[in-house]
Amino acid sequence: MRRILRINGDIPLMGSVAFGLIDRGTNLIQVRPSSSCPLSCIFCSTDAGPKSRTRRTEFLVDLNYIISWFERLVESKGISDIEAHIDTVGDPFLYPKIVDLVKRLRDIPEVKVISAQTHGPLLTQKLIGELEGRIDRINLSIDSLEEGKAKYLAGSDWFRIDKVIEAAKRVAQSSIDLLIAPIWVPGLNDEDIPKIIEFALSIGAGKIWPALGIQKYEAYRGGRKPKGVKPISWGEFYRKLAELEREFGVKLILSPDDFGIRKVKPVEPRLRKGEILNVKVLGEGWKVGEVLAVARNRVVTVLDSPPVPPGSLIKVRVIRDRDNIYYARFTGGV
Repeated sequence: MRRILRINGDIPLMGSVAFGLIDRGTNLIQVRPSSSCPLSCIFCSTDAGPKSRTRRTEFLVDLNYIISWFERLVESKGISDIEAHIDTVGDPFLYPKIVDLVKRLRDIPEVKVISAQTHGPLLTQKLIGELEGRIDRINLSIDSLEEGKAKYLAGSDWFRIDKVIEAAKRVAQSSIDLLIAPIWVPGLNDEDIPKIIEFALSIGAGKIWPALGIQKYEAYRGGRKPKGVKPISWGEFYRKLAELEREFGVKLILSPDDFGIRKVKPVEPRLRKGEILNVKVLGEGWKVGEVLAVARNRVVTVLDSPPVPPGSLIKVRVIRDRDNIYYARFTGGV
């Protein structure tokens, strides 16, 4: 059984892909207040949901704590056109204080856009009403409009695509912009993509931003890989999108410019790839074979560590430092 680690002040909120904040050197900040997901999508890149075979820990961050870190990060970036994108490695609407989070982000003057990414199982009429006037855009992943296939792709027999369809219509009718973002899984939902495009256009998605953001299925290490499915090349993917653009007269090949995303100075890295240093163990990591540790006010995910009690100091070699996300490999005790 997975444990839930509640984070309220003892653990830094930068350094992990699973929770906290991610700055990839643009004016968009990824906000990850929790990691859990109610679905077990068969193509999930992070092996989320009840059927996960690799996750050992789920994270839940205190609202005040994540806002305080966000405000400091915004101040350090020194820009006034921030997009706060609530995406998570699960479903952000599972966060118990999601409405309060959006409200608090809205109160920050430098935040000009608030967006969120979801498959929609928790997107109720009540929640949409509470978010209206506060959130700017919802990126809604609909992978099939057909009930049986939607359940299969979601890996969840209880999943109701008809409810998600109604939620999509409600969002499109509100002041919230809607972007439909299916994951195109070759061989599984090829025939669904044109229908999803027609649906998005018919309900008025894309009032300000693009109506669709079709995502390419990728087979990630540690993610789920549907049997018999092989990712297509990026060249083939863009050729298919170009064909659909001509057929439907809608833009499908997108760039950061379509969302006002621009490169800015990133937060200075605290650790460097190849560096050997001592880290303090916090406990079990997000996934099997990982240990959560901290160094220089950053979270470090340590691989190949033997079981060590929290509070222990261990020596590691940093193997990843991109985007202030840190992975290291255990090299020995201190």
